[in-house]
Amino acid sequence: MLHFSDAEFARRRAALDAELERRGLDAILLFAPESQYWLTGYDTFGYCFFQCLVVPAGRDPVLLTRSADLRQAQITSNIEDIRIWKDRAGADPSEDLAALLADLGISGRIGWETATQGLTHLNGQRVAARIGGLVEASDLMGLLRLVKSPEEIACVRKAAELSDSAWDAALDRITAGANEGEILAAMHARIFGAGGDYPGNEFIIGSGENALLCRYQSGRRKLGDEDQITLEWAGTWRHYHAANMKTVIVGSALPEHERMQEAAVAALLACEAALKPGNEMGAVFAAHAETLDAMGMGAHRLNACGYSLGPRFSPSWMEDQMFYEGAPTVMAPGMVFFLHMILMDSESGAAMTLGRTSLVTQGGSEPLSRMPLELVVR
Repeated sequence: MLHFSDAEFARRRAALDAELERRGLDAILLFAPESQYWLTGYDTFGYCFFQCLVVPAGRDPVLLTRSADLRQAQITSNIEDIRIWKDRAGADPSEDLAALLADLGISGRIGWETATQGLTHLNGQRVAARIGGLVEASDLMGLLRLVKSPEEIACVRKAAELSDSAWDAALDRITAGANEGEILAAMHARIFGAGGDYPGNEFIIGSGENALLCRYQSGRRKLGDEDQITLEWAGTWRHYHAANMKTVIVGSALPEHERMQEAAVAALLACEAALKPGNEMGAVFAAHAETLDAMGMGAHRLNACGYSLGPRFSPSWMEDQMFYEGAPTVMAPGMVFFLHMILMDSESGAAMTLGRTSLVTQGGSEPLSRMPLELVVR
């Protein structure tokens, strides 16, 4: 069930060991599911319970998990040492973790991930109370994942193909009278039918006034004769994501739609021009803000315009690095980013969005989607 070569996993482990040495860490406790997956292939939603991948510097990792995930780890990962904490009344798995560290002879400076859905506040308090020498290291694995290897880029390109296929399926069904649920179902069917995965978060779909939302909400409606529908979705392959975003007009476009569309295209192209090696991510946001503000859209834009993509698990497909004012991350070849131009005019009720995923290359940005940039009216 491993999706990457032994050489690829060895490369990742070597990168982690080098970073542990640089930070003076004797081990790291990995609670984030994407960290565990990236390093070993371990693939589960069992992170909703307590589990920890203990990685001693220069030694094989050890997984502490529940019995329900024993075979999950055996089949999906290259982890050889799997320990089980027992479900029981009053169970405190931090006690098992402390005993495991003692058994492995791990002490000193121990990095740990706290900014993750894989460690609740309660469990984090328990771990901190039992284990000394903990050093915050939530950023470490995300930084290692930023630059994708050739094997990873192949996954991103496949995800982009699935994302475009989902767009085709949606466009076939967007018309007056269409049910949002049927559009959503068609998009997912294309991805699942081609062997893709669940995305890290729900697709955004909203029409009418809900086209102004940039979050998923429950409840479906049918499209009217004059309408608008906003979609944000991602193709997902081996947990790697390639996201797109688009607002489609049903019937006829309002003058506001046309002005917003023109601004969105100009801003996206300006951002992609700034998406090149050596630039800080803040330069991309500056291109977004300056372009939209100059075109009279300052009141309708957001204070962020995208983020890094990679292998992620629910509840979000977003990596940590985002495009916002002053964002310091320096971009390099092999990084993958989703850029979204989101314009919402609450006064007129008009929405317009446009977004796609790009790979940073030596020559600059390489958009990975064939989705059209022009206004789409059905």
